[in-house]
Amino acid sequence: MITADKLTLLTNMPAVMLTTAIQAAGYKKDKFQTAKFLGLSNGKQFVYNVTYIEDNEIHSTKVFVDYDPTVDRVSVDY
Repeated sequence: MITADKLTLLTNMPAVMLTTAIQAAGYKKDKFQTAKFLGLSNGKQFVYNVTYIEDNEIHSTKVFVDYDPTVDRVSVDY
């Protein structure tokens, strides 16, 4: 079960938290400027639109957050 508090966290993750998680996933140099929760994917992933700066330009992409309630673990990937 996902508790109300955990659901609030998973739908309101700030850019710095997503940056930490994506770096832990192996993308050591990636850094997000903004993050906006978009919704849930068909695969039950929490989907965020994030922005980042590359070559002095702002770009955006989607980040997918998986939550495993059996071990209370979050993982992030593109």
